[in-house]
Amino acid sequence: MPSLFSFHAPRRLFRTRPGNPPPCACEAPATPLREGTPGPRARALLDRFDWRGLVLPLALFALWWLVSALRLVKSGLLVSPADVAHTAWQQIESGALLHALSASLAREASGFVIGTAGGLLLGSALGLSRIAARAIGPTFDTFKQISLFAWIPLISVWFGLGDMAKVVFLSLAALLPVAAHTCDGIHAVPRRYVEVAHALRYSRLQLIRHVILPAALPTIFTGLYLGLIYSWLATLGAEYLLVAGSGIGNTLIDGSEQFRMDLVLFGVIVVGLTGWALNALARGIERRVMASRGEEREHAAARNGAARRYQAVHQREANT
Repeated sequence: MPSLFSFHAPRRLFRTRPGNPPPCACEAPATPLREGTPGPRARALLDRFDWRGLVLPLALFALWWLVSALRLVKSGLLVSPADVAHTAWQQIESGALLHALSASLAREASGFVIGTAGGLLLGSALGLSRIAARAIGPTFDTFKQISLFAWIPLISVWFGLGDMAKVVFLSLAALLPVAAHTCDGIHAVPRRYVEVAHALRYSRLQLIRHVILPAALPTIFTGLYLGLIYSWLATLGAEYLLVAGSGIGNTLIDGSEQFRMDLVLFGVIVVGLTGWALNALARGIERRVMASRGEEREHAAARNGAARRYQAVHQREANT
């Protein structure tokens, strides 16, 4: 009787000469990678990237180049890609881009960290404490309805037009989505998870660490992602309205005041690429954290099974 793992090649696929064994895939020599051929990791990265997302940017760039090359628009409002590339090289070579972008990112990072810390604390208090929800909840709901840019006059009077005022403004931009999503994520934890934790006699700290935090983590990450994006958008708004200092927003202002559309378009491209990089960074961190959490799901499933068995035994004892 043939073995389960034995392999019999069909006769029509292989024509062997007398005295020569049939070919076998396991005996075939490994084909060496050619020079310049991507390795397994690079191939996996290329397969993961969705190249269809480049269709629209490339089409817009081709249309822009075609319109400027054929001079279909005879106006100073439309410059050629070559002019923008020349301006980009001047900004990079002179160090103006590095100076402006580093100043904007430093403000964005400071405001995001402060706003995220405050949002996590406020959202956790609203989600875990009924007293805080009743005392602070209505005020926070009213605070969310106020437009973010409505605070600019008050912030400029209290903190001036320097970096302090901008960081305060960015902190508000990051605090609101983080606090709201943290509170919503805690409230969305299924009740049966809490009941299982009580059946296992978890303490308050164990309940938060092992039950509430893992269940609310996806929603909290959504708030962190929105806080990062909102703080970057608020960075440009703060640099527009609180003009003092340097930054990529001030580069856009200088281009518009000097009627240099090449500088304006260069600033817009830098803003878009920076936002895309921040988006990719946030998504990458989220995937890594959720993947590490996935390793704990088996332990959580085992705990839930033990809790269900404990509840079944306790119910039988109560019935008897």
